[in-house]
Amino acid sequence: MLFPDLAKKIVREVRRLIDEHIIIIDVNGMIIASTDSTRLGTFHEGALLCCQQKKTVIITKEDEHRLLGVKAGINLPLLFHDEVIGVIGITGAPENISQYGEILRKMTELLIHENYFVEQLELEQRSYEAFVFDWLQSRDWSSTFLDRAKTLGIDMDHPKQLIILAMNRDDSLLQRKLWQHIHGMLPKQDLFVRWGNNRFILLKTVSPQSKKELFPYLKRLKQDCESLFSITLSIGVGQAVSPHNMPNSYDQALRALDISVQMKEIVFHEDLRLEMCLQDISDYTRSEFLKRTIEDMYEEEELLATLQLFIDNNQSYKATAELLHIHINTLHYRFKKIEDITGLNPKSFKDLVTLYFATLLLDNHPKKIR
Repeated sequence: MLFPDLAKKIVREVRRLIDEHIIIIDVNGMIIASTDSTRLGTFHEGALLCCQQKKTVIITKEDEHRLLGVKAGINLPLLFHDEVIGVIGITGAPENISQYGEILRKMTELLIHENYFVEQLELEQRSYEAFVFDWLQSRDWSSTFLDRAKTLGIDMDHPKQLIILAMNRDDSLLQRKLWQHIHGMLPKQDLFVRWGNNRFILLKTVSPQSKKELFPYLKRLKQDCESLFSITLSIGVGQAVSPHNMPNSYDQALRALDISVQMKEIVFHEDLRLEMCLQDISDYTRSEFLKRTIEDMYEEEELLATLQLFIDNNQSYKATAELLHIHINTLHYRFKKIEDITGLNPKSFKDLVTLYFATLLLDNHPKKIR
């Protein structure tokens, strides 16, 4: 219960309140944390007496010559569930530090209880994470698997929608804080687990109007988290499926998440069309297609931007020229230059489709040339 890491944390926290030296001793009388590093790992006979007697022990100057490893001060037993789990010691003249004793003991016990609560919560969450992992790995449910679901209170009868959330920073501490924040906002029937160091999985029991209700809900959640934690949160949403088909919803959410990372928007898999094909294209085919289309235009950022704007504005020459602040003749000149470089004419619908597909592949290129 009272491990060295926790003991060191307690010493750091308590030292903020008083200037005297502080030690934490285990039930065997060994000092496991101290503001005086020379005392670490040494035996403290006064603390051992404190544990055995289960009461405060005052160490006087005379005791320094009688008891092993002690200095004048006060030793207070630390209780957890009415059992002594260690001792906190404060060095100094007893008459000067006794006023701190009970307050520091209570504060230390609160830190121990808080740490225990966090550990228990962590263990509970690990159980949920392990269950979700097994759920997504197998379609064959054993009786043991179903018993685990029942023990964890997870509904395995109604359709659910799997959502993957990813923050743009690989930070386990930030992930824990974000998990705690989002978890506190969710209804009890939702299952929310950490997934790696920067991702989360949210499993929601769906309603008939799921997307209509879900999008504004996720939008608010995204805005809230990005504002509070100064991160970018990408969200990919799989389709609603029966619990048996949850691996399918997971794969869909992964596809949607890839697009969400690029677009910085919430993406539902059911809205993907051309993007579905892009994700299934091999790296070799992707590179070969780019080589045969716009590879020679990689350095021509102005031409690439012009082409993209023309596509985004539904092939409107007027709107594209106005947005670029150029004369329409200049726009025609750039299109001619694109044709000279690629052999594809942006004014031709068929060639423009090819160019559009190439720009999509370029945006999804693993090496991200631009």
